[in-house]
Amino acid sequence: TTATSLSQILHINMFGVASRRVLNSAAPAYASSSNGLISLLSMRCMSSIPSTMKAAVVREVGDAHALKVETDFPTPEMKPGQVIVKNEYAGINFIDTYHRKGLYPRDLPFVGGQEGGGTVAAVSDEAAAQGIKVGDPVAYSVFGSYAQYTAVPAAKLLPVPEGVGLDVATSCVVQGLTAHYLTSSAHADLIKEGEWCLIHGVGGGTCQWAAQMAKLRGFKVIGTCSKGKADIAKTLGCDELIVLDEVPGASYEDYDSVDIVARVMEVTDGKGCKAVIDGIGKSTMDISINSLAHRGIFISFGNASGAVPAFPVLRLIGKSAYVTRPKLLDYTVDRAELVSRADEIFGWLKEGKLNVSVDRSFPLEEAAEGHLYLEAGKSKGKVLYKID
Repeated sequence: TTATSLSQILHINMFGVASRRVLNSAAPAYASSSNGLISLLSMRCMSSIPSTMKAAVVREVGDAHALKVETDFPTPEMKPGQVIVKNEYAGINFIDTYHRKGLYPRDLPFVGGQEGGGTVAAVSDEAAAQGIKVGDPVAYSVFGSYAQYTAVPAAKLLPVPEGVGLDVATSCVVQGLTAHYLTSSAHADLIKEGEWCLIHGVGGGTCQWAAQMAKLRGFKVIGTCSKGKADIAKTLGCDELIVLDEVPGASYEDYDSVDIVARVMEVTDGKGCKAVIDGIGKSTMDISINSLAHRGIFISFGNASGAVPAFPVLRLIGKSAYVTRPKLLDYTVDRAELVSRADEIFGWLKEGKLNVSVDRSFPLEEAAEGHLYLEAGKSKGKVLYKID
């Protein structure tokens, strides 16, 4: 009978929490058809989503070793409108280190990360109605990606197009989208094609993307990088590259080793840059402001060398300059904006206009080592966790 078939299927497959919930909510509608139930199983859930999972968890804020790998952390429940993603990769970003250290506070305990990529393992009714299916390759940005499974709102999913690897797609979500809004929107159109843009730290991470995207937008680009990353930086198409000494054990360069402002003014014939994209923070604030052109904009988006200290707004009067401290969430305010940005990035990737460097993939079991690697400034591209 159909009832017996349902019992047998539940017993044989031993579905986990999320899968059982899908079955229980949908089974009455399929009570008259065992074929319908089997079809539902193949569409809505994978054969086994366990009740616990492996995850890198922060229970107390601190250094990289505060990130502890647990093998019995509760698997997230799937709420209406969500899917469960079985992660293959998780991106490691500087913002993750700020959460871990408590610079950007979060409720404890929490699973680290906010960038992931994998395959859909279970879908809610609402997600299924949008055409999302089990097995779809996706990337996303929500909290809790340093884990085997993540609950993701369907509206936050980015379908990964054929021809783009999951590692590259995962790299795109935070760094790629951040670089996209920095070069397309955060400058508030105060820079036009053919004008100069200064981008700090183009040798690694987000600003590798930003340098390439700025060139695609038609800007002239001055990039800064360390001597150890000059080989990567030279491939990005910058019009001028300022190579700096390294700071041993740090994620940023020695910005006092070259008179950057003097070099910027020399390159730009004394005019300065209409936009400065700065993810370094404390060490580059003065350089960035002093490198601006009249009515230029200082875009401060990161704190690699420490948070930017407070400064009087009157300091901007000399050039009638602008300053902004943006974040990705405010430039992906709805699904339409999110997808529009992602579509352009994936299009550039498929056309070969963007070169994405995945520098290294750490197994999730080496969670602390991944953060230490990033914070030591060793990366020459995207750093990921590979999740089994």
